[in-house]
Amino acid sequence: MNFILVSPQFPSTYYKFAFALKGVGFTVLGIGDTPYEQLTAEVKTSLTEYYYCPNMNDYGSMYKAVAFYAFKYGRIDWIESHNEWWLETDARLRADFNIVTGIKYPFIIDYKAKAAMKTYFAKAGLPYARFQLINNRDDAETFIASVGYPVFVKPNIGVGSVMSFKLANKNDLDAFFEKKINVIYIMEEFIEGTIESFDGIADAGSHVVYEASNVFPRPNYLVVSELSDDMYYTTPFVPKDLSEAGRKVISAFEVKNRVFHLEFFRLSKDYPHLGKAGSLIPLEVNMRPAGGYTPEMISTAMGVSLYEAWAKTIAGHVDVPFTPINPCYVAAPARRDRIKYAHTHEEIMKTYQGKIFSQGAYPPIISEGMGDYFYMAKMMTKDEVESFFVYVLEPAKVI
Repeated sequence: MNFILVSPQFPSTYYKFAFALKGVGFTVLGIGDTPYEQLTAEVKTSLTEYYYCPNMNDYGSMYKAVAFYAFKYGRIDWIESHNEWWLETDARLRADFNIVTGIKYPFIIDYKAKAAMKTYFAKAGLPYARFQLINNRDDAETFIASVGYPVFVKPNIGVGSVMSFKLANKNDLDAFFEKKINVIYIMEEFIEGTIESFDGIADAGSHVVYEASNVFPRPNYLVVSELSDDMYYTTPFVPKDLSEAGRKVISAFEVKNRVFHLEFFRLSKDYPHLGKAGSLIPLEVNMRPAGGYTPEMISTAMGVSLYEAWAKTIAGHVDVPFTPINPCYVAAPARRDRIKYAHTHEEIMKTYQGKIFSQGAYPPIISEGMGDYFYMAKMMTKDEVESFFVYVLEPAKVI
């Protein structure tokens, strides 16, 4: 079978999807905007062929690339990028080339538009934050009059927490309308809680065959708006209520043969219309892997490669769910270049020698939302995770 992998070179670890596909018998064909000679050896050896498309935002160029592969290799069976930026392009190409695997255009919008997601949360029988699409200031003021401050506003279709804000009063509302960009926003009542994700793989029958979870102690909108350092971790287990809620959402969306990343609020206080403190409500869905190098964290924490599990799933080589092997916590704090810290890089590497398995600079395109320099470490307890965060992110003392 012929599989076109869009942007197999970014993030740098995504060549592992190609390598895993090749391992189960696919002919893996890449399309990317990096010149071939600049690709890593890992990307090159994972692909059967690579098509350099310098302007992947030009749909005509992408169509031409797929047409070339179809002429040379025959029918294209799969197209996937695993990247939020290209999901709509993936869907359009599937529709135009009559590729039956994967979501097609325009249905992909329900996977991307935050207001549309609410319909599926309702279908899943889960409560969610009250919301309103905002076209103008009157819409915003009407909604705020019904729910009160604070509220949270973000683009209805967007990635991460770019141009997302907590509005606590009229001054914040004024400031938002002064700097808002020309897109449709969604405004929601502000929910106090910690974000927990339900990550994994759904098979052809929308059954979850691989599951994991990440916890995000620091809200991402603050990481972006304040350019603060960041921290999150993968847990060695998935809470029962999170697994149950996540599976309901996957079923409601009828997700098939996809890696997914669903975000939920673990409420930190009672909300009469949502639930008691400690309960879960869905926030949003991402029908692709969690950002950055999170697949590396999940694979390490679960002891089972997410890349290989997905390739085996779509190849039909999975009869039962994947079982974790020696699961552990994986912690990932990330520092900012502009901040001075108490401990040097050398001190961190020495103190946590044998635990840190990956470290480096995030690419500029994702550093705004995730930090500049990351460390990933295997830990056996949550206390170790928290101590690691404190040590890596402790600010330098001001003299």
